[in-house]
Amino acid sequence: MRRRSPSKMAAAAGTGPTATATAATARALKAAFASDVEEVAWKDDEVCVVGIFGKTSELSAEKYAIVNTLCDKPVFPLFPEAADGSHHQGNNLLQSYYNQDSRVLYLLLTAACDNHQLVQACGALGDNVSHAEAHEFWKSEEKLYCINLLYLFSVSHILLLVHPTCSFDITYDRLFRGLDSLRQKVLPYLKNVIKDSPVGKEWRLNCRPCPPRLLFIFQLNGALKVEPKSLEPSSLDKPKKHSPKRRLQHALEDQIYRIFRKSRMLTNQSINCLFTVPANQAFVYVLAGQGDDPISMLIGQLRSTCAIKEHESLPISGSRRYQMMRNVRQPSFTLESSPNSSSGQLVDCTLKEFLWQHVELVLTKKGFEDSVGRNPQPSHFELPAYKNWLAAASKLYDMMIMGKDDDAGFISGDLSAKIQGQLKALEGFLDADTKFSDNRCQKALPLAHSGYQSNLPHHYTTTIHKNQLAQALRIYSQHARGPAFQKYALQLHEDCYKFWSNGHQLCEERSLTDQHCVHKFHLLPKPGELWGEKPEPDRNPPVLYHNSRARSTSSCNCGRRQAPRDDPFDIKSANYDFYQLQEEKCCGKLEHFYFPIFQPSTPDPAPARNDSTSSSLAPQEGEGEKMKEKEAHTQGESTSLSLALSLGQSTDSLGAFPPDPQAGGDNPDAHGQGGEAKPEKRPSIVDRQVSTVEYLPGMLNSSCPKGLLPKFSSWSFIKLGPSKAYNFHRGLDQSGFIPGTNYLMPWDIVIKTRPEDEVDMDSNSWPAPNKSVPTKRAGTVVGRGRRRDDIARAFVGFEYEDSRGRRFMCSGPEKIMKVMGSGPKESAIKALSSDMPLYILSPSQGRGPKPHYAQLMRLFVVVPDAPLQIILTPQVQPGPPPCPVFYPEKQEIVLPPDGLWVLRFPYAFVTDRGPCFPPKENQPLMSYRVMRGILKAVTQ
Repeated sequence: MRRRSPSKMAAAAGTGPTATATAATARALKAAFASDVEEVAWKDDEVCVVGIFGKTSELSAEKYAIVNTLCDKPVFPLFPEAADGSHHQGNNLLQSYYNQDSRVLYLLLTAACDNHQLVQACGALGDNVSHAEAHEFWKSEEKLYCINLLYLFSVSHILLLVHPTCSFDITYDRLFRGLDSLRQKVLPYLKNVIKDSPVGKEWRLNCRPCPPRLLFIFQLNGALKVEPKSLEPSSLDKPKKHSPKRRLQHALEDQIYRIFRKSRMLTNQSINCLFTVPANQAFVYVLAGQGDDPISMLIGQLRSTCAIKEHESLPISGSRRYQMMRNVRQPSFTLESSPNSSSGQLVDCTLKEFLWQHVELVLTKKGFEDSVGRNPQPSHFELPAYKNWLAAASKLYDMMIMGKDDDAGFISGDLSAKIQGQLKALEGFLDADTKFSDNRCQKALPLAHSGYQSNLPHHYTTTIHKNQLAQALRIYSQHARGPAFQKYALQLHEDCYKFWSNGHQLCEERSLTDQHCVHKFHLLPKPGELWGEKPEPDRNPPVLYHNSRARSTSSCNCGRRQAPRDDPFDIKSANYDFYQLQEEKCCGKLEHFYFPIFQPSTPDPAPARNDSTSSSLAPQEGEGEKMKEKEAHTQGESTSLSLALSLGQSTDSLGAFPPDPQAGGDNPDAHGQGGEAKPEKRPSIVDRQVSTVEYLPGMLNSSCPKGLLPKFSSWSFIKLGPSKAYNFHRGLDQSGFIPGTNYLMPWDIVIKTRPEDEVDMDSNSWPAPNKSVPTKRAGTVVGRGRRRDDIARAFVGFEYEDSRGRRFMCSGPEKIMKVMGSGPKESAIKALSSDMPLYILSPSQGRGPKPHYAQLMRLFVVVPDAPLQIILTPQVQPGPPPCPVFYPEKQEIVLPPDGLWVLRFPYAFVTDRGPCFPPKENQPLMSYRVMRGILKAVTQ
């Protein structure tokens, strides 16, 4: 409410000539404290302070109507408006009105327990609020309400508790016990606040003018109905002394007194109590209701308003409109005498008469003698002047409500630890739901912990941890209830995580074959440590190398020696370290082709960062469609190639494949013919300027930055010997091959084409000297001999190897070679013109249901001693698009004549985003492929 001038304050008090002409209104208590007390006309009046609090059930607040009835003026509006947020805290509002005629100061507290404030609080709460947040909001509102209520108990003589029904709310007993406990604990701080106030010594000592007397006002609301009695003599009963309403009041008084005596809120010595109730006076009043039918109530109000009564001719004090509106709504229950009530039944008093018998004890300074027992001790009592009361009450208001005192403020953020603990004790008294929920959730936590730890291995991964945590939360949710559910659910999360991380966490690293490390969480040794060494395994966490306990058997670079190997966790151990160890025992003396690697120019080279990963991802998403188009074109190309070979035309085997890593396939336009056709070459990475400062941390592929090389090559290319080192009838003489699968496929290459006029001679031409004229049969023989001399035979073999060291050749996609005679009869053209799978099902499966795969590890090539060159361009895509295409550091390798060569493919493939794992069960194997065009022949 807005602040007003002292003259308007006087009008609100009901004095002066404007008292009857202007409707007096109440204002917020904060505004009364802010006004200048010296300019107030009633500053020296001794006032009785009446505090009003409680609950209301209608939008037209009953507490406002009670003050209007007591003052016989429209002090408060019949329908309350939204209060200014600057005058109240949360949804709690303290309003004041001083009636100078009766010298009574009314303090009215409205909070969320009033209907109109409850509507505003619900609107401020919002919709998307969890149960725990909503509970916290309402409990904070209740705590603020209790602090405002404690202020009323500290500055009032009489307190009116208003309740919307005619039954006592037992929760008030818990509320009052919490307030009493809080008051006893904060009493030293309150004494310090008012020690300099102009009030009496007893007031400063007990921080209140007297132990306030608590009165109760209940609303009837149609709960008590008296049927009209019949006029027949037989129906006349013995008349009773008290009316039904008065008997209800007596019953409520007895009930309330017994409850408060049992809970020791009321004791024999009233000076030690939070409040008192009179021993020989009524302290319960029941207001009459309006009836059950709202339509009949409105019609009756309209009739009474429009009817002209005899007493209206007399002058009426106060507002005529207010008098007419309260004619029906006035909460009175006066019974008039009738012929049937001649027995002298007591007439019920009005609300004003009920309150005034207590107010007169205050104004006459008699005080309240509410102590009982054999030796009752008189309680202190003081009737202050208005200005003195205002001085003490304003200091308590600033400290308790506004939190302006830095030493002992209630609401401010600089509360001391003692005050915080005392407010926590108040919350324990008020929040029985949370206390019950805490106990319930604490009992559910051990059950949830047991559910989490059931059937757990000693060390386990994040996936198992999450699954067990979900099971624990299901058990917890079956038993836990209430607002503390979320709090203890978070505690369950933390407890389970602590249990997991305290010696039960399994190493999360996966090998390049997608196997978990079996060690618990550990650190890796420094890069300078030797491989195989286990430094400091007893540390916490231990320092160990990764180990999945999975071992396999692999062959060396040339394939002549097999050795066991551990499951690799990094690309260097997978593609370089193992083969380097075997080089010393087997392949070290053979002729090697050395791929270009990084040559540093600085002592501390740094790995390159791939900033183009995100930009290169989008083009690669369409790589699959491009490959499909190129596959269709290449299939037609292979058909024309077979036709050309049958016609004896000179051509290379598979056309020219450009070394474009981004294309991910071949180039059908570059098609050589004879020795004149040369494929177009795009500049490769090694043709560009190579960095000597930054190196490529992974493997070379189509998504890595340009101009970078790795520190080591994951590929190997070795010459086993001359072409005659391979025996067509016996195959490769190496260990590990399944019988009948160690043969290379023949590849016939036309190295020379004879003109047609030389083959088909004209019959009219003369023969050369010393040459006889050939007959038809002799010409055929000569032609066959010439055609046989113009074809060179090379040999190609795609070798697969599984984890158990079993090796075999494939003659086509997913077709294992099986030779029963002296050599394979199937040509290599089909295998060279198709995408060969990188993985294939091994012919020797294990006993388990999991499929066992073999991986393409080597390509054997026998180059004949003939005038031709075979060009090697390997490209591997170890996964479905957008998986990049991998290739060696030199994309085109020219194989000279007369040699037996072997290309060893990488054991594992790793990009900058992580490893490319082998295929899972039920995944299409043709998505993992060695792309067609790996070999092409060019005649000289």
